[in-house]
Amino acid sequence: MSNQIRKFPEGFLWGGAIAANQVEGAWNVDGKGLSTADVAIFKKGVSKADYKKHNKVDEEQIQKAMSTETAEDYPKRRGIDFYHRYPEDMAVFKEMGLKTLRVSIAWTRIFPNGDEEQPNEAGLAFYDRLFDEMHKNGIEPIVTLSHYEMPLYLVNQYGGWSNRIVVDLFVKFSKVVFTRYKDKVKYWLTFNEIDSIVRHPFTSGGIVPERFENVEQTVYQALHHQFIASALAVKYCHELVPGSKIGCMLTKLMTYPHSCNPKDVLKASKNNQFNHFFTDVQVRGEYPRFINRLFKEKGIQIEKQVGDDELLKAHTADFISFSYYMSLVASENSEGMEKVSGNTIGGVKNPYLETNEWGWQIDPIGLRISLNELYDRYQVPLFIVENGMGAYDKIEEDGSIQDDYRISYHEQHLEQMLEAIEDGVKLVGYTSWGIIDLISYSSSEMEKRYGFIYVDQDNDGNGTLERKPKKSFYWYKEVIENNGLLAEEKEAAIR
Repeated sequence: MSNQIRKFPEGFLWGGAIAANQVEGAWNVDGKGLSTADVAIFKKGVSKADYKKHNKVDEEQIQKAMSTETAEDYPKRRGIDFYHRYPEDMAVFKEMGLKTLRVSIAWTRIFPNGDEEQPNEAGLAFYDRLFDEMHKNGIEPIVTLSHYEMPLYLVNQYGGWSNRIVVDLFVKFSKVVFTRYKDKVKYWLTFNEIDSIVRHPFTSGGIVPERFENVEQTVYQALHHQFIASALAVKYCHELVPGSKIGCMLTKLMTYPHSCNPKDVLKASKNNQFNHFFTDVQVRGEYPRFINRLFKEKGIQIEKQVGDDELLKAHTADFISFSYYMSLVASENSEGMEKVSGNTIGGVKNPYLETNEWGWQIDPIGLRISLNELYDRYQVPLFIVENGMGAYDKIEEDGSIQDDYRISYHEQHLEQMLEAIEDGVKLVGYTSWGIIDLISYSSSEMEKRYGFIYVDQDNDGNGTLERKPKKSFYWYKEVIENNGLLAEEKEAAIR
């Protein structure tokens, strides 16, 4: 074993991540409008294997949500009441030692319908208070402009991101928040997991499938609009926020071939290539050539305006942020093979990996491979902005929560992050998802818990909302204090 002490770089941004639609609550407070997230329901009795059905949205569900004036059955409407409790939460985050916190701005707090002439001052003032409180506690904000929520009015009036007009409305929103918070926020992200629009058109793009004759064509056209909006956001962020850095965000879906059969290897290679399509556009500034064949085979034609290609090329992301939870396995013929679920997508079971309670395969080494792949391909700084494990947590008789499984998950991933840094990868930060228990994006559950901090609330919204540190809270606090040195590294340092 080498005597060299591996360590994270000085100034490494240790933190946590949350999203407005999963924590804020206060869905109808201070002028906030109805968003796509406010349509998401929790369906009791749905098995873990079928949890994706929770997020399937159709016309009937939208109409019902629009006429429903309570948060009952709509967990994202209540969140964990972060809107009112954020000072308490920031104090706890400070105790943990967070250097940074990834949050998002709810578009519907700033422009309730999305197309108003003037922004909602009450919404702007809330984020002023939030960012001030973060700085008061020594926490650097990282702000996502679009994190799985958009004004529902834009969905019904314009067809969501399928309509080019939404680009202009999003840019207006972006310019308002850049101008308002230019002295408070230096790190920004454009679209959360921009690739997810191809899997979840409504959640990510405000596209209701039954309203369109050719959904796939609509989705890729909407994606192009998001690419343009992202490039314009980069442009105006650089112009309006001195010293700012703005990144893109990808769901990293590491895929292995099921066997060394060249057909399996080719399928896995194509899956990985497609996963990089989204960052190719946002970081290299152009559509990759391989996507042309896919579009040709599917009969997809992207309508571009004059100047779109030049815009993409001129305003590329400063860094790549991404989520990493698990890896996948691909086979040319998967019929009869055991399948597993995952974060927004499933696949063939990998016999070499353990799975969590929701069937997600735990693969820390896949994170190292992903980091090397991304850095080798793009040569820009990388930032892991989501990584974590959902689990049922049990409160012991003494009131403690002994979540050693969560500690083990994170320790294994930090180990592989260190390995990747030694490989030469420029990794600048890590924000665990979610730093505090919140409403699950995929299933709208509360009891699928990710946090280092327990929140007393069940799937039906019952509970005191009391915040309680878990065992992992103290572990992560020590990680941050030691800049991520693992046990063996600390022992070597002492020796």
